[in-house]
Amino acid sequence: MNTELLRALQDLEKEKGIDIDVLLEAIEAALLSAYKRNFGSNQNARVIIDRDTGFCKVLARKKVVSEPRDKSVEISIDEAREIDPNYDLGDIVEIEVTPKDFGRIATQTAKQVIVQRIKEAERDIIYNEYASREGEIITGVVQRIEGRNVYIELGRTEALLLAQEQMPGERYVQGMRIKTYILEVKKTTKGPQILVSRTHPGLLRKLFEMEVPELQDGIVELKSVAREPGSRSKIAVYSKDENVDPVGACVGPKGIRVQNVVNELNGEKIDIVKWEPDYSKFIANSLAPAKVIAVEIWENEKIARVIVPDYQLSLAIGKEGQNARLAAKLTGWKIDIKSESQMKEIYSQGFEETNTFIGD
Repeated sequence: MNTELLRALQDLEKEKGIDIDVLLEAIEAALLSAYKRNFGSNQNARVIIDRDTGFCKVLARKKVVSEPRDKSVEISIDEAREIDPNYDLGDIVEIEVTPKDFGRIATQTAKQVIVQRIKEAERDIIYNEYASREGEIITGVVQRIEGRNVYIELGRTEALLLAQEQMPGERYVQGMRIKTYILEVKKTTKGPQILVSRTHPGLLRKLFEMEVPELQDGIVELKSVAREPGSRSKIAVYSKDENVDPVGACVGPKGIRVQNVVNELNGEKIDIVKWEPDYSKFIANSLAPAKVIAVEIWENEKIARVIVPDYQLSLAIGKEGQNARLAAKLTGWKIDIKSESQMKEIYSQGFEETNTFIGD
């Protein structure tokens, strides 16, 4: 160890944010292990590094006793008082036992510890940076594909897009730039693992927040999201300003804002509906583009029955029930859709039938 290495440690503290005292303590611990390993010592020893000069030395720690039985860890009271007359029985005496060629071992060991600590510090920095960004969007480049998993380069690290978090039908190729949603950041023995998603509803929410200034400013609020990734989604928006149309704000001039989101999601269809505090109105809006005649609600059970024109029934339900299913997710209500003719038949029979509700 020398002043040059000490200056290098000080530079590391500035550049990497690694506390120099923590580094020096780690080096001292590593040097003690190296001393015992190389010199076969069973002494009770410690290594100290001078914080001003970088000079290191090994001190054997011995207990003051009247008659030593093991001279590697004990010293007589007479010998101790030759070093310092103030020593008494039970005290600990430290005697320097630094080997002649210990400087070479010290330098080599210090470098190994520094390299390891730099790696650990960089891992901690990356972990802390991305752990604080959970729930945000990141842009990266597809680096490689292993099996069904996709690894995305983020600069100093990479993210993992698992098969279950990939959009159905979406193809990934090396060099492709994509936006993903940070699901979770884990600490592992190999460093931080960043798990990302292309299917999470949060991705849709964040994409709109990036595109719509009114959402960023808080004038428009995105109340809820329902998504079937790669196929179709619905979002419910509300404006705190009566003069601002929340749906229009999200659609954008000539539809540019919503189209940018659709393009990022490879053509996923998106319905933007107006959120209403009145449950009946919100449920009717949620079934867009279908037109609704009336909505009956059972608030305690959060059940709604929606009546639509006969020619709108298939549109309201959607292909394989998708439109109704997304409306149920968006509102949090179970929704039963009936046509006008179905309702006339029910009322003409004079009884209520047992319904299976969308969202069960």
